[in-house]
Amino acid sequence: MRNLDLALVGNGRIGLLVDPEGTVVWGCFPRFDGDATFCALLDTAPPATARGLYAIELVGSVRADQEYVRNTAVLVTRLYDAAGGAIEITDCAPRFLQFGRVFQPTTLVRRLRRLAGNPRVVVRLRPASSFGSERPATTVGSNHIRYVGAEQTLRLTTDGSLTAMLEERSFLLDRDVALLFGADETAQAAPAEIARRFIEETTLYWRQWTRSLAIPFEWQGAVIRAALTLQQNAYDDTGAIIAAMTTSIPEAPDSGRNWDYRYCWLRDSYFVVDALNRLSATETMEGYLGYVVNVAAGVGDRPLQPVYRINGDAALAESAVDALPGYRGMGPVRIGNDAHRQIQNDVYGSAILAATHVFFDERLTTLGDAALFERLEGLGRRALAAHDQPDAGLWELRGAARVHTFSSVMCWAACDRLARIAARLALPEREASWRAGAERIRKFIDANCWNERRQSFVASAGGDTLDASMLLLADLGFLGAGDPRFAATVGAIERELKRGDFIFRYVERDDFGEPAHAFIVCTFWYVNALAALGRRDEARALFERLLACRNRHGLLAEHLDTATGEQWGNFVQTYSMVGLITAAIRLSRPWDAAP
Repeated sequence: MRNLDLALVGNGRIGLLVDPEGTVVWGCFPRFDGDATFCALLDTAPPATARGLYAIELVGSVRADQEYVRNTAVLVTRLYDAAGGAIEITDCAPRFLQFGRVFQPTTLVRRLRRLAGNPRVVVRLRPASSFGSERPATTVGSNHIRYVGAEQTLRLTTDGSLTAMLEERSFLLDRDVALLFGADETAQAAPAEIARRFIEETTLYWRQWTRSLAIPFEWQGAVIRAALTLQQNAYDDTGAIIAAMTTSIPEAPDSGRNWDYRYCWLRDSYFVVDALNRLSATETMEGYLGYVVNVAAGVGDRPLQPVYRINGDAALAESAVDALPGYRGMGPVRIGNDAHRQIQNDVYGSAILAATHVFFDERLTTLGDAALFERLEGLGRRALAAHDQPDAGLWELRGAARVHTFSSVMCWAACDRLARIAARLALPEREASWRAGAERIRKFIDANCWNERRQSFVASAGGDTLDASMLLLADLGFLGAGDPRFAATVGAIERELKRGDFIFRYVERDDFGEPAHAFIVCTFWYVNALAALGRRDEARALFERLLACRNRHGLLAEHLDTATGEQWGNFVQTYSMVGLITAAIRLSRPWDAAP
């Protein structure tokens, strides 16, 4: 039965998910939001007949182990048979510096190596086309196989037996075999040499990237893996950052909460670039700023959408795919996301918060100037106008619109940060204007979103239900950690949204019923809130329990079954990995205080 005990192998252009036996079960080409060439994760067929997979099987395998090459995105899987045979599979999506820029082809490199005995291997390469509805036609060359689909043509170049690959016949692995799968391009050298170079150069690249991170003293391995994962979710060509690699992994069994997350949510992306910037991975932030400025410039008189395609397109029409039954048969499989049609007023704050860094961070290549500030002011005016207007909220409720407190707070943050930027640029009149706007929004929130009876800020103006996003009030600077209303709000959330160790985002019934699983990042927000309130021992203990919920590779999905600890929802979820990083930074002892 499929689960999310998967490893991510990516390079900022493609991302592949590999199961513990070395089978690629998910991956889109030629980019994150492209066709699902490997889609077995959303199929229920057994391996013998499954579509959209890339398996390397050891005949008679009895055991497997798997790990990343330390501080890299290069994955090694070892398989062992009962007769003493063993093989090693090295998986690599190439990424390294070449000719003064990052080289990241749409290629998966797989190298097979005999470790012991006389192992026999079967390679099952079955790319799908049109999200599993077709199997591409094949043509054979001198040392390659072309897979000709409806939308694209892909190629396998190898120094192994083409007949064995095509017919899925077992063969004795008595020498190294290189397999290069990706764009339909001619290999410029022997496959073995290309594989060796790509793996070595990619390993070196990620290790050097990791060495540049400013990591906390404690939980270093967890933070490094989270940072590597976030970087792999950034589409370097445009600067967009996707929310997750997958579509339609349900938030809970048979819930119908199956969404396509392979796009760029402005809200999620702000949290990602903020976390990476804290770790000194500043290039990702600069790339994302270019993306969001381009998006904002093309909006015109239309509202800013919460989500866009990674190329900046606004259209994300949602449809169901009939060819795939879904994760464990739990459809529907959705492509596109109708959240792009929603009004979510917090997006103005998300865009401005992300851009604020470039006015204050002296490490950046290009600092923000008056021209950028003027462009951001357009978003600020939208935020000021929208702060008391109903929207779908950050949880993207599809049934009803309300004036969501979090959206109002993010509109406040937009005005507050613009005032700070104006001060930085020595524009006193603009500073005063934006401070007045922020104060106007603050008064609205204080008057309408604080519930005296509940002794808490609540989910919506005039409402009485709770929302885990209120745990961010101190982090966003709307409240000081010492404000008694913050402690009271945290207390109310503890009483009503906490289930065991975990915080639900809300518990009220929505369009799909009552939420069944915890949204993982909300518990990280709670950890940070505990730390802000001085309850560090509680925070550290809970953080350790959250770390124990990761899969074998240190990765997290979106949701968690609080009873079983099983992960659900789209994977790998950037929100969850951001929560890990920010909590580790806040809780870690400083380097100079280490014993």
